Amino acid sequence: MTDELNKAYELLSNKLIGWLNAIIKNIPNLIIAIIVLVVFYYVAKYVSRLVGKLVSKKVHQDSLVNIITKMVAIVIIAAGLFLALGVLNLSKTLETLIGAAGVSGLVIGLALQGTLSNTFAGIVLSFRKSIELGHWVETNGFAGEVVEISLKNFVVKEADNKLVMIPNKSILENPVKNYSLTKKMRIIVSCGVGYESDLEQVKQLTKTAIAQQFTSIESEDDVEFYYQEFGDSSINFITRFWIKGNKAKDRITGQSDAIIAIKKAFDKENINIPFPIRTLQFDNKLNVAQDIEQEQESNEAEA
Repeated sequence: MTDELNKAYELLSNKLIGWLNAIIKNIPNLIIAIIVLVVFYYVAKYVSRLVGKLVSKKVHQDSLVNIITKMVAIVIIAAGLFLALGVLNLSKTLETLIGAAGVSGLVIGLALQGTLSNTFAGIVLSFRKSIELGHWVETNGFAGEVVEISLKNFVVKEADNKLVMIPNKSILENPVKNYSLTKKMRIIVSCGVGYESDLEQVKQLTKTAIAQQFTSIESEDDVEFYYQEFGDSSINFITRFWIKGNKAKDRITGQSDAIIAIKKAFDKENINIPFPIRTLQFDNKLNVAQDIEQEQESNEAEA
């Protein structure tokens, strides 16, 4: 029994002594590895800040700037870790860990395919100059001001102040109409005048009223005017012209001002804008006087 304990003690002692000798032998390498990690840590900190400042000048999205700076820091620290393990002769261990991480990343990527596609789409949208915060856009059946481009959603504020969150992937896969890329927008106003109106006069009055209302219109020739149809109670026309503006409010304001100007011009010249008229026709004509007389005779007979 005593011999067995002595053998066990001897084996344990030899093992511990071997480890201690290995540690003492690798102390210089360990110190170098620690220095490498510390240096790469501060390098990652400095470089990530520098990258953050450069990216923030082109990307107006804090979440994207943060994730880019973190990714840069992780890459630099990972490089430092790989170098430190190489100094300690543990490269094979790192290769095993990288292989396991690769398999795990593949599984996670397949499980989060939709989320990752939205994330990458958000990154692409953040670098697009054609779509920026504050632009008025129309896409996927919604129209409004772009208020946020996150890593998951494209947020639009509609005219009624409602927020619509659209997946970034849908923005890249579907057409986007951006009203803010041009400095001018076309206004279209529809109206109708009575059949007794002088059509040439109506045309001239409309073009003059529009040209005088908007300073961006240089002459009456810039105002388009077209009669469209003989309506039920009026001869209908449209007028089209361009104004300066790139927001939905500019369009609504332009239409409102144009309607006011046309109405004032027509009222001044006594041009009628008729209400819709409907004629009711009965097969049996009503004789009100005869019905009243019969009712009176019936009442006298009863009395």
